[in-house]
Amino acid sequence: MSGSETIGSYLNRLAAGRPTPGGGATGALQAAQGAALLGMAARFTTGEGYEDQADRMERIASRSEEIIRRALKVSDDDQEAFAAVAESYKLPGETADEEADRSEAIQRALLGAVEPPRELTRIAAEVIEMCAEIVGVVNPNVLSDVAAAAESARAAASTAIVTLEINIRAVDDEGTRDELRRDVERGEVAVATAATVTRRVRDDLAR
Repeated sequence: MSGSETIGSYLNRLAAGRPTPGGGATGALQAAQGAALLGMAARFTTGEGYEDQADRMERIASRSEEIIRRALKVSDDDQEAFAAVAESYKLPGETADEEADRSEAIQRALLGAVEPPRELTRIAAEVIEMCAEIVGVVNPNVLSDVAAAAESARAAASTAIVTLEINIRAVDDEGTRDELRRDVERGEVAVATAATVTRRVRDDLAR
């Protein structure tokens, strides 16, 4: 999704019955929304009464802007990578040479396709970690927004996990598969941390 595209236009493309955009691109936008909410919460936790949090909130607000840019790039990269995989499967494979070339092209495309979800696990984890960092000190008026940010990033992490698990089955190189499994583990930690953040917010709101 480009920065100039409307949400309505993107959703129409998403629902159009075409291969892209798909789950991976959508997960990246979830991460971007989580980062944006996090930045908003940080900016509301400034000024009188929050002087001791000024440096932290400035850092988080600035970091959230960078993450938004990274997440939007992941969304675009995921669409391009998936399209490349789809094209590789269309290659002819009638002869032994053609089948060998096709298999090589598929594996090459798959290695490119794993990079966006790998980056998405890192992005989602970073958003969630910052949510956990500020949940105890944030302006109470935006406490629920911190939970919303964590949940948006959790959706991104969960999307990345299932995307990586699909690719683990398809990639032949065992070293790459091991790396992808570690990325899945990172995503699982992020998902668990997000649940803890939301639980804390709900407990605070129930008091």
